[in-house]
Amino acid sequence: MVIVSEGYKFIGAALILAVILGFFAHPYAAVPCVVLACYFAYFFRSPTREITQNENHILSPADGTVTEITSVGTDDFVGEPCNKIVIFMSVFNVHVNRSPIDGEIKLQKYYCGRFRPAYKDEVGFENEHHLIGIDRGDLRITVKQIAGILARRIVSWVTLDDRLRQGDVYGMIRFGSCLEIVMPERAEILVKKGEKVQGGKTVLGRLEGE
Repeated sequence: MVIVSEGYKFIGAALILAVILGFFAHPYAAVPCVVLACYFAYFFRSPTREITQNENHILSPADGTVTEITSVGTDDFVGEPCNKIVIFMSVFNVHVNRSPIDGEIKLQKYYCGRFRPAYKDEVGFENEHHLIGIDRGDLRITVKQIAGILARRIVSWVTLDDRLRQGDVYGMIRFGSCLEIVMPERAEILVKKGEKVQGGKTVLGRLEGE
């Protein structure tokens, strides 16, 4: 278990405020800030996970709950009929995002937008979001990080032409959000609406050949 670098400033600020309140006010006044620092450490965690590499599997890019599985027609980047899976992440889920497949980032776009609740149907179009397209050669997918009402910052540690291994951490969304993955219809969907998934562990889709 590690804490991603994005979290240190939040943890540090909460602890500094705890010291100030405890010294100048009352020790009990520091308690909420200490609790908040503990929550920040919990939120910005990045669990060490053993990733089972399998070229026929499309892994979940995030921890959370599957809220939607729909057909979306032909995606411009994927280039064939696709299904979309939406994963909602609460403030208690792990928020680092992982690559579902091996491949290179051949599409990257950041859209400014609104900050509506992440469970609303329209947030994928209206809210601020970050889209990457991963190309393996024989397979293309897109993954979209979507900001929510509390998630005011999307973090990405990758750029165009970076190569990702299946399960690699590439970014995160701060404080409650959702994520969309678009994959070819030829991949068999192995999850259902309402199911809990884990990033880098749960197999969302399976390609023919296994």
